[in-house]
Amino acid sequence: MPRLHLGDWVDSGVDWLVAHLSWLFDAVKAVVDGMYDGIDAVLTAPQPLLLAGILAVLAWWLRGLVAGVLSFAGFALIDSLDLWDQAMSTLSLVLVATLIALAVSLPLGIWAARSRAVSATVKPVLDLLQTMPSMVLLIPAILFFGMGVPAGVVATLIFALAPGVRMTELGIRQVDAELVEAAEAFGTTPRDTLLRVQLPLALPTIMAGVNRVIMLGLSMVVIAGMVGTGGLGGAVNEAIGQLDIGLGFEAGLGIVVLAVYLDRLTGALGTRLSPLGRRAAAKARTTAWSHRPRPAVAVACVAALALVAGGLGVFGGPSGTAEATGENVGRGKEVKLGYIPWDEGIASTYLWKEILEQRGFEVTTTQYAAGPLYTGLATGQVDVQTDAWLPTTHAEYWQKYGKRLDDLGRWYGPTSLELTVPSYVKDVDSLADLKNKSAEFHGRIVGIEPSAGMMGLLKDKVLQEYGLKGSYEVVDGSTPAMLAELKRAYAKKQPVLVTLWSPHWAYARYDLKKLKDPRGAWGKGDGVHTVARRGFAEDNPEAGRWLKDFSMTEQQLTDLEARIQQAGKGKEQDAARAWLADHPGLLDKWAPVDGGAADGKAAAATDSRAAG
Repeated sequence: MPRLHLGDWVDSGVDWLVAHLSWLFDAVKAVVDGMYDGIDAVLTAPQPLLLAGILAVLAWWLRGLVAGVLSFAGFALIDSLDLWDQAMSTLSLVLVATLIALAVSLPLGIWAARSRAVSATVKPVLDLLQTMPSMVLLIPAILFFGMGVPAGVVATLIFALAPGVRMTELGIRQVDAELVEAAEAFGTTPRDTLLRVQLPLALPTIMAGVNRVIMLGLSMVVIAGMVGTGGLGGAVNEAIGQLDIGLGFEAGLGIVVLAVYLDRLTGALGTRLSPLGRRAAAKARTTAWSHRPRPAVAVACVAALALVAGGLGVFGGPSGTAEATGENVGRGKEVKLGYIPWDEGIASTYLWKEILEQRGFEVTTTQYAAGPLYTGLATGQVDVQTDAWLPTTHAEYWQKYGKRLDDLGRWYGPTSLELTVPSYVKDVDSLADLKNKSAEFHGRIVGIEPSAGMMGLLKDKVLQEYGLKGSYEVVDGSTPAMLAELKRAYAKKQPVLVTLWSPHWAYARYDLKKLKDPRGAWGKGDGVHTVARRGFAEDNPEAGRWLKDFSMTEQQLTDLEARIQQAGKGKEQDAARAWLADHPGLLDKWAPVDGGAADGKAAAATDSRAAG
């Protein structure tokens, strides 16, 4: 049967939309950004415990005293984990996505309930949205809206849209037909029948749909974090990239607190708004723990909290940025750094964040997966990334986006690609030794992301060169999954064969053997390059020149990586600042302020000799 090039047709359609409807996407992006910024500003204005108290009062009013106490405890826990800003960012994203999804789904659900033709047309579309893998939604979202919050919001609301439509339609259709006929018999207009009979009676079901929209939105935030939305989803992705179990658990716990809070409140709100729910609540027996205040009391409690907080000066405000400690070359100009969670990428990114801030730039750093990072650079959403492995590992991304990027040069290298085994694996020292050892490794080579150039080189050349095709299966996965498999096998002293590269912290943590490559199938190795969006160096000539002249020795890089590892999560820039302080003169040589063409590479070599 001939190949159906459906994917090519979809690509062409997306390209046409990007070329001809960019004005519409820009308008939607502006609306989403405005809504998000407004909600986030409201949520981050007060101090964390003040807002926690306000949210707890809301839970008390809707669910009772126990719910209020537990809500305050949950949000206080988030604050104690130093995840408050991320949690409010996530809450803002979910609220924006929910509001837009409901604005679309409720009218569409009402229309579908009143027209069988519309219902029949909408159902297959909703089936597609509910069954399509959620990560696929990010691809067009990035192309249409760029990196950041708008792409995450749009992908989230598309994923969460279906329950709102389905539950609205179901709720209206379940209203007793005799009640509708009775209303019509008394001369009630179709509009009044909908507003006064059908919607009030369908409200519990509709609110269940609202609840599902919110829950699906929260389930999407981790995936949306891959495109730079930040928040708790970004923290989870960062933890995955660095194999940081503790951070992943903490961020996941924060998402759980938000999910439980929103789930309980939307359920209680549905009961409060429904006529049947209000009657049932009025008949229910009230205890001290289930006591719920009147709305006026709840409002008074919130007002009292606000007044007390204002008097104590605990309202937050825009935090001032730290003044540059060096020459103010940047004059507050913003530079956006993106990075992949590889150790040399983290180290070089936070090193340059510190250098640029000391030279007066405003610097933001965001973690991405490799694909979204290169997309962000190509579309101008990200200014610079310092961890491009060229020409091999990131070959696919460079082939796709290279014409829209500027290569500012190699600052480290050459690196090396290799297959690696633990040192306790005997009689396997080179790739040639693998030929008769397939059973020992269960015929598996644990790989990383399938899009990495290393994986293509392994499958197409290395296995062929050493006659290993058919004997070994290359297991596609991700860098964190590969490291987790290595950690698990190493703890049990089991044979394992993984893809690795140098430099990498795994060689310091575990006793490993790089398999020799006598035939040179892997090639000469990559260089670690700095890649910028097109025109960055022209817009920022000083920073562009500094990055072009930048170079680090292996000793400098490994020392900086070790300092960051010791400092722990969230203190990467502090570690980079301390490392710079221990290497006096490097800042002025890597980022000279006299306008001269300083030889940063010579400075790096001089510092290395001094350290020796």
